[in-house]
Amino acid sequence: MVVQTERDDTTWYECETCGLLFDERSDATDHEQMCDGSDPSYIQ
Repeated sequence: MVVQTERDDTTWYECETCGLLFDERSDATDHEQMCDGSDPSYIQ
């Protein structure tokens, strides 16, 4: 489930599985459907 949160006067959408933040709800929803809970491979 995607959670809406406020940070620095901006609305963000957070993946509850891994905690990654998105500025668009649709991006967060798309990500969450494929998220396996591990750290994203592009953050190393």
